[in-house]
Amino acid sequence: MAWVLLIVSALFESVWASALDRMAGGALTLVNVAAFVFGTLVSVGGLFLALRDLPVGTSYAVWVGIGAAATVTWAVVAGTESLSLLKVVFILMIVAGVAGLKIVS
Repeated sequence: MAWVLLIVSALFESVWASALDRMAGGALTLVNVAAFVFGTLVSVGGLFLALRDLPVGTSYAVWVGIGAAATVTWAVVAGTESLSLLKVVFILMIVAGVAGLKIVS
């Protein structure tokens, strides 16, 4: 259950990061602020709860890796970031590293 919680909380990292990007771009709206606060609370709160059962080093690496990959993926889907073959390769390397950490834990 801790791994599921960690993965879900990592996905919510892309929620707050995307909201932060919109706010930094000048869209300081109530919706963006609420998305940022909600995403942050769920993301960090889930990490906090997962750390009760998982080691901090592995958990943090997985949380950041999944969050980074999800954020880039969302930015590409939303059209705010371009996609290239090298970007895909490096994102897949992050995902492979996360999977490797799960396997050895």
